[in-house]
Amino acid sequence: MEVAATLERDAQLMLRVRDGDETSFAILLERHRSPVVHFVYRMVGNQAVAEELAQEVFFRVYKSRASYEPTAKFTTWLYRIASHLALNAIRDGKKRKYQQSLDQERPDGTEIQVPDGETSVEQRMVAQVRAAEVRQAIEALPDKQRAAVLMHKYQGLGYAQISATLEVSESATKSLLFRAYETLRVRLAHLA
Repeated sequence: MEVAATLERDAQLMLRVRDGDETSFAILLERHRSPVVHFVYRMVGNQAVAEELAQEVFFRVYKSRASYEPTAKFTTWLYRIASHLALNAIRDGKKRKYQQSLDQERPDGTEIQVPDGETSVEQRMVAQVRAAEVRQAIEALPDKQRAAVLMHKYQGLGYAQISATLEVSESATKSLLFRAYETLRVRLAHLA
């Protein structure tokens, strides 16, 4: 119920943006910027590129405000824009150009780590290795399968929203997810 209210509220906010309310756009940006950056990061594998693409996502949202119609959930529309930009970046070869490895450092000099909440150093190291293996297995999936998995598992979107976002049928979405999860199950069987 709360999720439906939030989504309805997002559509209402976007309608206010369409009518010229800048504050409503700031609210949408604040609410959705971080999840969009995380989604795009998981697609392209580089934080700087993800930040840049997320900025482009919201630029396009703002630019198309005059023609916005709440025919689908706001997040479906938002993630459609994000997935198209991420897929285009991958196709353009930006992923390979800007790819980061987990053992690199951020610009501020801190190491990239996967927080896991475990207490012992050994448990943290094992969790980091497992997370890296899962991340690499997801990155190795074909683009649309990867996008579907990221939207389903990490963004919590349902089949209908993923279908609308990727502009495929629900049965095609289920097929994409089935093939992706089967591939991941085989590749990551040693972790079970």
